[in-house]
Amino acid sequence: MNLVSLQHKLKQLSWPMVLFTMLVFSLLIKLGFWQSDRALEKEQRQQRISELSQQQALTLTQVLALRDLPDGINDLPIELDGVFVEDKVFLLDNQPDEGRLGYRVYQVMTTNDYAVLVNLGWVQGSIDRNVLPAVTAMTGQHLITGHVREVEVGMQLQAQNLANPSWPLRVQQIELDKFSPLITKKLLPFVVYLDKTEAIGYKKNWQAIVMPPEKHRAYAFQWFSLALAWISLMIWAAIKMSKNQNNN
Repeated sequence: MNLVSLQHKLKQLSWPMVLFTMLVFSLLIKLGFWQSDRALEKEQRQQRISELSQQQALTLTQVLALRDLPDGINDLPIELDGVFVEDKVFLLDNQPDEGRLGYRVYQVMTTNDYAVLVNLGWVQGSIDRNVLPAVTAMTGQHLITGHVREVEVGMQLQAQNLANPSWPLRVQQIELDKFSPLITKKLLPFVVYLDKTEAIGYKKNWQAIVMPPEKHRAYAFQWFSLALAWISLMIWAAIKMSKNQNNN
């Protein structure tokens, strides 16, 4: 192909279409790498959880001392000796389990000068939104073991109305900074999830990793495949368009 022929073919190209093609291709490739990175993150967390499960449970003081470390405090095993606040129970809404409607039950525990929110497990809800599940609050002093998890607040379309609460309190998200005024004591910035071996509480169906690394890799493969299919389709369309123009 000589220079004149090449210049002629370049003039025939629709540059807006070329830019659009490369934009979509780049987006698909980026999504593929994003899923690959997520798979790596999940693998690293799985390894961390496995290693931590072999360690002895930490005290609350030890956990608080580790908050500024690079790995953070997520998934650390903890042992708490405290008293449950009987009238401070939160019901986290929209928590399905095996196709059933339900709630996650959280209750405040005080230990020394601290207050921490404890995830007691899952309970089934009613189809009638006006009926809350019958939850028996934990009472008295307990020695519990569990795992620490910092709260990640997602996007909300509407702020929660926590004025004049009635207990148990149904909530749409766990917002510890907004819950603290309701119990007149500042909650620590994490939640303790009860171990499945604990006798107290409800159904402990919480999973540390909801989507395994293998699924993220499968999604990454799909995005990369779509990118390849897209660029192949657009090249084929460009060649066909060029041939049609030459025939005319």
